[in-house]
Amino acid sequence: MAKSIKAKRQHGGWQDWIADRAIRSLIWIALQFPIRTRLKLVSWTVRRCISPLAGWHRRIYANLDYVWPDCPKDKQARIAEDVIDNVARAFIENYDIPEMMERSAKAFVSGPGLAAIEQAKADGRPVMFVMAHFGATECARCSLLARGFQIGGLVRPMSNPYFNKHYVQNMRDICEPVFEQGRKGTLGLIKHIKKGGMAVLLFDVYDSSAPVIDFLGKPAPTMTSAAEIALRTDALLVPVFGIRREGGYHFDTVVEEPIPHGEPIDMMREATRRLEARIDENPGQWMWIHRRWKPERQARRQRKRAAATMSP
Repeated sequence: MAKSIKAKRQHGGWQDWIADRAIRSLIWIALQFPIRTRLKLVSWTVRRCISPLAGWHRRIYANLDYVWPDCPKDKQARIAEDVIDNVARAFIENYDIPEMMERSAKAFVSGPGLAAIEQAKADGRPVMFVMAHFGATECARCSLLARGFQIGGLVRPMSNPYFNKHYVQNMRDICEPVFEQGRKGTLGLIKHIKKGGMAVLLFDVYDSSAPVIDFLGKPAPTMTSAAEIALRTDALLVPVFGIRREGGYHFDTVVEEPIPHGEPIDMMREATRRLEARIDENPGQWMWIHRRWKPERQARRQRKRAAATMSP
């Protein structure tokens, strides 16, 4: 019997155009409201309208079942609501840069690594910040920008080219330099850091070619590029977290102690351990929407291995 193969949709077609127009419309409407009302409005819209259509709640439950199988269903539901709320707020905050910068300038910045990055700035030593999809990520960067730390970054292009165009431009408007992921962008980032610059990389994304590090007790491919760049440029490797306060409007920026140089995979194990500690404290602030482990793929592989073992 012939197998039917579903053709992979090409990006850049009418579906992407419509999706981008819908997103742009939501952004425009939201920006007509005062900031606190705006955050609540977008949070409600994403939690009640977008998430059910995108299957985000289901994905969050699947990830929670995978790493925390004993987590009660009512706690899962609370975490899921907090996750979607945080994602919605983080999204719309980026589209009112003056307000975000003003609020970020008033944020409380602390942590054992603060003195280290201030000294690095004074000495002209490069700094590679590692951040995760946790809490108020972009606001945390802005709080450091407001204090005179010029922090560039590497962005992963969105699959929707229409959305990607204004997404990347928005990142550039927040702070230059911004490099798009790829060989050219990575080389540009390294060149920037070698000159004594500062930059940030998000490390909690799935990359099938990356080495595996246990994350929340389960194996997860984890990029080591931040550590490798830090070693190559003699940069400090510094984890930073933007932790939202109750209500989701205010946040604190925590600059952690620099990770000692060593083997890249060991450095990223330490970065992962610190992220795990933050998630344990505030599980609803990490973006469980991510296919960080892809448990459905691992389950399929396990079934295939079991079937192969049973076959004569």
